[in-house]
Amino acid sequence: MSPHPVRVAVAVVSDCPLLRRGLEQVIDTAPDLRRVASSKGSEEWDYETGAADVVLVNLQSPLEDMARLIARLRQQGQAAVILSASETQTELFFFIEAGASGYVSRRSGEAELLAAVRAAASGDIYFSTRLRDQSLREQRTRITHRERQILQLIANGATDREIAAKLNISEHTVHTHLDRLRGKTGCHRRADLVRLALLRDGAGEPPG
Repeated sequence: MSPHPVRVAVAVVSDCPLLRRGLEQVIDTAPDLRRVASSKGSEEWDYETGAADVVLVNLQSPLEDMARLIARLRQQGQAAVILSASETQTELFFFIEAGASGYVSRRSGEAELLAAVRAAASGDIYFSTRLRDQSLREQRTRITHRERQILQLIANGATDREIAAKLNISEHTVHTHLDRLRGKTGCHRRADLVRLALLRDGAGEPPG
């Protein structure tokens, strides 16, 4: 057995200096983790040469930018754990759709943050205990093929009548599918459904 066990390499990305320092200290004191990088923004992180297994992200950025960041990390084999103050069902759903491996509330303690990092490093998905009762992992797999078609048409600017004509279904059926989508995703406004469709398209279809 090697006298120097392999430790999980973690990068910290946060645009809040005080929070970034606190996250660094949490990682630095964990014997099974090692911090390999720290930056104040995603533009400073060298994705091509970054040696991190897990990237811990806390950024005040638009959801679309965060989704692109998560997708880029995933493409490079790096797991993203998001630390957020929002705790909204819609935001969590967006990040899961983009491929995040963890989503932790900023109200969480040190133990839960470390649990999320370790789970992500093991290839698992971790949700903050404050959010688990929303069961969004199950909701992700329940978006049907028809619902995905409707989301794409919404993103293309189609009206409900145009969607009905395109899919050869009634307008009432379109409304039923939209109601189900709103219930599953928490996206109650049409604009939020458009954003969800764009994120799914930009980040890649998650495994179902």
